[in-house]
Amino acid sequence: MQTLRFAIFGNTFQAKKSASIQKLLSLLEERHAEVYIDTSFYQYLTEFLRLPIRCSHLLPSDRPLSAHEADVAISLGGDGTFLHTAKRVGASGIPVVGINMGHLGFLADVAPTHIEALLADIYEGRCHTEERSLLQVETENNGYEADAPSNCQLSEMYALNEIAVLKHDISSMIAIRVELNGEYLTTYQADGLIINTPTGSTGYALSVGGSIMSPTSSTLALVPVAPHSLNVRPLTLPDNVEIRLTVESRSENYLVSADGRSQSLPHSVKLRIQRAPHTLHLLQRPTASFFRTIREKLLWGEDAREK
Repeated sequence: MQTLRFAIFGNTFQAKKSASIQKLLSLLEERHAEVYIDTSFYQYLTEFLRLPIRCSHLLPSDRPLSAHEADVAISLGGDGTFLHTAKRVGASGIPVVGINMGHLGFLADVAPTHIEALLADIYEGRCHTEERSLLQVETENNGYEADAPSNCQLSEMYALNEIAVLKHDISSMIAIRVELNGEYLTTYQADGLIINTPTGSTGYALSVGGSIMSPTSSTLALVPVAPHSLNVRPLTLPDNVEIRLTVESRSENYLVSADGRSQSLPHSVKLRIQRAPHTLHLLQRPTASFFRTIREKLLWGEDAREK
């Protein structure tokens, strides 16, 4: 039997799911796998849950993985944990699979009851990988002014789901000027603007009226948040477009969020958003189907009168 290396990531708010975690680790031990666990998750398992955990190596929590460190990355949690895992995997190309211990689970779509079947599929070569595009966001200063103030630099550069530009909580709406490949599109008067990938079309963007996009389509979307005009609608674009944003705000600052990780920027700082140079490799079981997932998760075709 081949020896595989698994990098394990999880959230620290799932104490009631400890049995599933122990089951996964026990099955990996039976297969003599090398198990690498994120340090913060390991501390949670051993110090808070007091579980007897064996692992080959601890992964530092302050840096992304490199390509030689693991064969598969496993995310234990919901879609939020999966996004964190994707951030840690970075540009390494390590395939990621999510075991759903949350709620809907569009990204983390393997049920805990299917852990054993998942490992069998991995070891027997039945899984395949699906490439998912990411977005890259930069401030206009990045690469241009080495002495730019620290509050003009972004700490998060990539997003699997979306980049969102938002007003601060109690401020009035903001004006977001959008240019596509240098051509002026419009200025959104709104609470914010979401730029989402196909993967992110079932996330934040969906909740504010965005369209669901097939995950491997070469597209992205602009979805306004609470626009001032009823004529403003979401717009789908090819993912090779370069987007430049200029924000005006009465509070003189705004929030930019990459997959929910937000920071404040002064409104004098412009943003440039484009497709990232690398992709995420999503590990899929042979029975996986995006269309079945949205049908089941969103209850399409369900008739409450039949219950």
